[in-house]
Amino acid sequence: MHARKKGKASSERPIVTDNPPWVPISATEIGDLVEKFAKDGMTPAMIGMVLRDQYAVPNVKLATGKTVTEILAEKDLKGDLPDDLSALMVRAINLNSHLKHNPNDVSNRRGLQLIEAKIRRLEKYYKENGVLPTTWKYSLANAELMLK
Repeated sequence: MHARKKGKASSERPIVTDNPPWVPISATEIGDLVEKFAKDGMTPAMIGMVLRDQYAVPNVKLATGKTVTEILAEKDLKGDLPDDLSALMVRAINLNSHLKHNPNDVSNRRGLQLIEAKIRRLEKYYKENGVLPTTWKYSLANAELMLK
């Protein structure tokens, strides 16, 4: 959408409906690990990567029947903002601080505009689905206060 390239290049996950028999950890142990990692301050994406790379759990949903965010919501450890929205806001904050030191960097100013457009689209989506309150509004100043 934001690039000059055409087409779509992506890999697809194989269709697997059962947890592989070689997974060494049970569902309750995975839930405990997710809780421990969340208390250490890891995001759901980071938790999934650690479980995949260090604990040989290829898919948390196949192993437990729930996603990482569902497990976190069950244990009341879910963050205020969705993970993808907060990651985009961090990128916007970092890019804005770069632009303060480099005001003539026009290509990164355009990149900031594109990131903020993504944030506003996500904001609209999450408001429609009830994830964010309808009074929540994105601004760069508020993002800096919320995330740093």
